[in-house]
Amino acid sequence: MEKEFMKGCEAVAEAAVRAGCRFFAGYPITPQNQVPEYLAHRLPEVGGVFIQGESEVASINMVYGASYGGTRSLISSSSCGMSLMSETIGWAISAEMPIVLFNFQRGGPGIGDIGPSQQDYFQATKAHANGGGRMLVYSPASLQEAVDIVYESFEIAESYRSPVYILMDGITGGMMESVELPEMRPEDYIAEKKAAIKKEWGLGGKQGRIGRTIMGGDFSGIPLQTLNQKLEKKYLKMEENETRCELYLTEDAEWIVTAYGIGARFAKAAVNRLRADGIKAGLVRPISLYPFPFEAYDALDYTKVKGVVSAEMSIPPQFITDVKLAVKERAPICIYNTSGGVILDSIEIEKMVREMAGKEA
Repeated sequence: MEKEFMKGCEAVAEAAVRAGCRFFAGYPITPQNQVPEYLAHRLPEVGGVFIQGESEVASINMVYGASYGGTRSLISSSSCGMSLMSETIGWAISAEMPIVLFNFQRGGPGIGDIGPSQQDYFQATKAHANGGGRMLVYSPASLQEAVDIVYESFEIAESYRSPVYILMDGITGGMMESVELPEMRPEDYIAEKKAAIKKEWGLGGKQGRIGRTIMGGDFSGIPLQTLNQKLEKKYLKMEENETRCELYLTEDAEWIVTAYGIGARFAKAAVNRLRADGIKAGLVRPISLYPFPFEAYDALDYTKVKGVVSAEMSIPPQFITDVKLAVKERAPICIYNTSGGVILDSIEIEKMVREMAGKEA
């Protein structure tokens, strides 16, 4: 695989193209504007289609329609732009559309600011839309991990017939790192996937079969309760098979730091310095935010663990809600959180662990 030094927005856009994405619709919003800028020239090179919609609402509905035609489709936005798309995201969950979504978080609530943030945790994991619909949510901590996740997300979306949500932020969108780009998926493979979708459940002309609609639930003749029972089975399957987490130096850890996405990089730096000073610290980094890796926290040895520091770029904190459910009061938890574009400080995380360790001593 070729290795390139790339900016985050461009790296994940290229990964999507190589995964077989052939349709993108979106609307400009900082800090993800380099995704549509890149795809505006890249997609036509591979026979794909780029559309800048007149709004986020128009764009997500275009992606919804393209996906139902079997085309691997992508939309990218940021925070308040995701809010505008929530109704159609709910429709996509109901109609079981394999869409991939990027959210490069910015500060909030409301229009907020363009600074790096992790304030969309609840939006991404708890309330995509009305009706309790869920979808897989991944949060990469490096550009290589982001590229790898994006590349497989189109396959995962089709296998579950579900949207897949990639939760990033302004730092990962704007920073540059070396990444190994995957190979382009062959055009005949993409064509076969598209043909299979049209044959099995998608749209593409009803010659030789009965007509289909592009709606889920009662609108297409399926009782809504029956649909929700079907979706629940899918969510349980996701929880069983798609949970992802990094455990770093946790085997003998007495002090656990837990963080996700870009925040976990600062947390890992703090853990490394603490270890170098003889303090047994470890990191729990959820990669899938839904399903949340509760089992990873259960696997910790609470006869050794004396305390947990939960770090996130959100005031009030949101990630901590699932951390508390995972820890189950088996160890005391301290929260370190920032907001308004203020980036987590690894020294502050280190300081908090040292203070907890000092009190314990």
